Amino acid sequence: MRQVPPSLAVRLRQAAGPIAERGLDQTKIDDLAAASGIPRATLYYYFAGKEEILAFLLRDLLSAMADAVTRAAAGAGTAQQRLRAVISAQLQVMAAHPHSCRALLAELGRAGRMPAIAHAIGEAFHQPVLRLLHDGAQDHSLRTLPDPAVAARTIFGAVVASGLADLLAADSLDVSQLTGRVTELILDGVAADPASSRRLPTSR
Repeated sequence: MRQVPPSLAVRLRQAAGPIAERGLDQTKIDDLAAASGIPRATLYYYFAGKEEILAFLLRDLLSAMADAVTRAAAGAGTAQQRLRAVISAQLQVMAAHPHSCRALLAELGRAGRMPAIAHAIGEAFHQPVLRLLHDGAQDHSLRTLPDPAVAARTIFGAVVASGLADLLAADSLDVSQLTGRVTELILDGVAADPASSRRLPTSR
């Protein structure tokens, strides 16, 4: 795959729409060309086929997520406050790339067989959150966990699943409201004992 110019990459994001609606197998290159406004010949110049286009769209989404999450994780405040900012950042990226997110859901099995995508997910979210969980144990804003790697994957999954559910239901999501709901669940869990809960500060 050749290097895709930024101006073309922005237009190409619209190609995720047909993939999200019909799945990759039922989508033709002509559909992607029509959705993005990029000539069919130009798509074939940069990509060998539809699967390469899907891989590009997912890497583009995860790259934007990695940038936003890294900035949020490196911000000011306790680890707990920064974790909230990370969750919000991830949801903001999902809100800005609704078609790519829905395409990811439609082609989750195929994406799981792309090693570069699995690596990109780790870079985009798992590593920054692992560092936050370590920081939280040090500043006592989060508890020490027996397996932080499992926790990081669980948090990522909770955010993705919640964001995708809203995108499927309404093709948009309320980032502020969903951040509050997801963060409260992650920090409080589902235990009945209120003494064991850890609520976020009301302001950063």
